[in-house]
Amino acid sequence: MNTLGHGVAPKMKPISARRSVVVAALDVGSSKVVCLIGRLRPHGPQQVLTRRSHSVEVIGFGHTLARGTKAGTVVNLVQAEDAIRRAVDAAERMASVEIESVVLSISSGRPTSELFAAEIDILGSAVSENDIARVLAAGSRHSLRDGRAVLHSLPVGYSIDGVNSIRDPRGMLGSRFGVDMHVATTDVAAARNLMLAVERCHLDVEAMAASPYVAGLAVLADDEADLGAAVVDMGAGTTTIAAFQAGRLVHIDGFALGGHHVTMDLARGLNARIADAERIKTLYGTVLSGASDERDMITVPPLEEHEREPAQFVSRATLVSIIKPRVEEILEMVRDRLAACPIATDRRGHVVLTGGASQLNGLPELAARLIGRPVRLGRPLGIAGAPDAAKGPAFAVAAGLLVYPQAAHLEHFEARRKRQLMTGTGGYFARVGRWLRESF
Repeated sequence: MNTLGHGVAPKMKPISARRSVVVAALDVGSSKVVCLIGRLRPHGPQQVLTRRSHSVEVIGFGHTLARGTKAGTVVNLVQAEDAIRRAVDAAERMASVEIESVVLSISSGRPTSELFAAEIDILGSAVSENDIARVLAAGSRHSLRDGRAVLHSLPVGYSIDGVNSIRDPRGMLGSRFGVDMHVATTDVAAARNLMLAVERCHLDVEAMAASPYVAGLAVLADDEADLGAAVVDMGAGTTTIAAFQAGRLVHIDGFALGGHHVTMDLARGLNARIADAERIKTLYGTVLSGASDERDMITVPPLEEHEREPAQFVSRATLVSIIKPRVEEILEMVRDRLAACPIATDRRGHVVLTGGASQLNGLPELAARLIGRPVRLGRPLGIAGAPDAAKGPAFAVAAGLLVYPQAAHLEHFEARRKRQLMTGTGGYFARVGRWLRESF
């Protein structure tokens, strides 16, 4: 039976703090597919990014235009597979390695959060590692729901004989041991089809992680995560949110609105082709109004070139009038989702924007005004060797997937006996892939 058949997405075994490993990250989005291959090397205690046990060096980078996906969901399996192959192949060629598994992000499937509690009897007089594993397993079993796949099962706090908010219970004495767990889930169909597209490329899915969570691992400084912060990953087809408190993920949410909707608004408003609207948005898009906006003119190519229509000219003010309402709608939805989360309502907490759609000129200033919190753009921290093209907010999720293995120990993990059977066909394709590689 496949892993998602049990309602649990693949989780990776925690990496050793004393060993170097090579990790492949795969971010399949609505506008692009990114593959990063990184070498993780153990390092000693450091004053910044103290939760990281390894340094991260990018040795392979590949990205291509996304095909076969919409709002982060696979809608054409063949096209999605082809795009993944292209990105992975480029990264493998750059790194001169051949990967067999990837850490995969997911932004679709209506990500949501729930809190669960579980209690067990302590086997001995003191809490052991086995007791922690048992109570986490009990909490994970309680979290299973039909039609939903569990992405992350993270303990918020432990309790011993009614004493709550214990962070590290190892060695403490008691008879009843409990845990409060934050569980992040997504639609099982969205997760299963995304995994299938990857495994058709003869790759195993080592782990699946929520996009805003791993983006936060990449862009948040220690103090921000400790004091409380929200990471808003603004992609082409989705906007997803992750709230952090006391250094851990405490809430996740998302909705199917993003930068592509701004592009479509421009295409309709300017009577332009979608590709031209995307280019205009990238080069001239802004949500800030200026005194010279009415005078600054931008060329819009004709919709049908074969009719030899003359190009039209529109003012920058016209662009602002089309772009700003949609961006305000997205930011207001972010504000409302954060306000609805009891844990993420602290208005002193920073909001960090990531994703390609976050790069619109003036977006942080508009977001700060609408959300009512300090806002900044987030770029990956502590990632060496990344090319300039991969250092911006658009690649925060891919970079965070390379950091994620260092946080895997926070989650409940159960060994998988048959890793190839994650979608029902992965074992066959994985075996065929290995036979081809070994034979030719």
